Amino acid sequence: MEHVYDLIRTRRSVRTYDGKPLSAEHRSALAAYLADIPTPWGISPEFRLLDASEFGLKSPVVTGESLYFAAKLPRREHAEEACGFAFEMLVLYAWSLGIGTVWLGGTLNREAFQKAMDLAPGEFMPCASPLGYPAKKPALRETLMRKGVGADTRLSFGELFFSGDLQHPLSSQAAGPLARPLEAVRLAPSAVNKQPWRAVIAENAAHFYVKRNKGFTGDATGDLQKIDLGIALCHFFLTAKEDGLQPALALEDPGLETAADTEYLATIRVIR
Repeated sequence: MEHVYDLIRTRRSVRTYDGKPLSAEHRSALAAYLADIPTPWGISPEFRLLDASEFGLKSPVVTGESLYFAAKLPRREHAEEACGFAFEMLVLYAWSLGIGTVWLGGTLNREAFQKAMDLAPGEFMPCASPLGYPAKKPALRETLMRKGVGADTRLSFGELFFSGDLQHPLSSQAAGPLARPLEAVRLAPSAVNKQPWRAVIAENAAHFYVKRNKGFTGDATGDLQKIDLGIALCHFFLTAKEDGLQPALALEDPGLETAADTEYLATIRVIR
């Protein structure tokens, strides 16, 4: 994928499609891409392209779609983060081809999706997305939904990123070469736009935390806010690499003081 940062900046959720099926070329390209999407945790979700009419798939917040993709994984530690990371890779790749997507967790007929994915005991399917060409004009329902969750707004840089600990806000100017990767994190999508990620920058490391919101505990479909962190980490990794940095995942809790609603998740060490 080229121009990743631009894709991150311009990509938006699409809930209104033009009703045209994907071209054979685009469908083939997506199938090839989703066949193997590695993640830093060594966990790769199984993705499938699913014809909506064949499997009776639908979502009350989507119109004009004919194709979906979904992911399933074994239940294990870091599965949610890996899912968010790989799913967002596919979302950005689709956008590079002019294909729209929208993350769907609860607003879908989950039983039909799980059947289409041949979900086995010990596996879970956290999310799915339509794949299609955006309509020229979004439906009124889509416009109202975006406005309702503040889809085009984000917390400020200093509210999300910190220097040394979680008490000292970091400015983009002080972030140096990490400014763009962190800004890419700030722009990441999240469930109901809650932006649950926080990061502490210390020397050559970015320590990532999940700041919990009420109503987002893990359940049979997985931990949505850990999936959100996977999306954020994907943005950081891809933008850092595009900027000529060498990011590497490490699970090294620095033991910083945190609030009761804040949990350490991962560290990314960056070689400049």
